[in-house]
Amino acid sequence: MKTRITELFGIEYPIIQGGMHHVGYAELAAAVSNAGGLGIITGLTQGTPEKLTAEIARCHSMTDKPFGV
Repeated sequence: MKTRITELFGIEYPIIQGGMHHVGYAELAAAVSNAGGLGIITGLTQGTPEKLTAEIARCHSMTDKPFGV
């Protein structure tokens, strides 16, 4: 499917996961991204900048697709 959203974000489907406090971790974001949408890591859930950095790295290790924070 080709839309402005898919072209803008380099994703297969125009589906963007919302930020979800307490569940927006790398596993969910990577799963959504691997399925063709845009997965989102919820920054506030991580607690500290160091934990957020680690979560972003974990997501990078789980997908080569685009994701957001």
